[in-house]
Amino acid sequence: MQKLKIISSAFKNNERIPSKYTCDGIDVNPPLKFQNIPNGTKSLALIIDDPDAPMGTWVHWIVWNVNPTEEIDEDTVPGVEGINDFNKTSYGGPCPPSGIHRYFFKIYALKTKLDLNSNARKRDLEEAMKGKIIAKGEIVGLYGR
Repeated sequence: MQKLKIISSAFKNNERIPSKYTCDGIDVNPPLKFQNIPNGTKSLALIIDDPDAPMGTWVHWIVWNVNPTEEIDEDTVPGVEGINDFNKTSYGGPCPPSGIHRYFFKIYALKTKLDLNSNARKRDLEEAMKGKIIAKGEIVGLYGR
């Protein structure tokens, strides 16, 4: 599988996410850019989750059918949003109860667009992507309160 590169002008890999992008700030998504998008990519999908949450991995944002040439600007809705673990169809920034948590921003290049409605959750998105992923990448941001 090919490797996508995902970067943010707001934070570097394994560094602190600025509070602006968290529940302690204005809680908007950070800007993201993608490199090495393979030919034949029809759409991108993004999953942001926190494996350090006390009750298991916490999903902060899922988005699919993102334009493959597009960077995701700050505070935008780049595609179809699904339901996160805050039970909202929007970005929900880091908001850890204690300690420093890791937030995985995972990008997937897909060979098709996905036929999912906005009631979809992370498991639905992952199921819909099976057999359609041509490349993936991730960046990890850290946040503690």
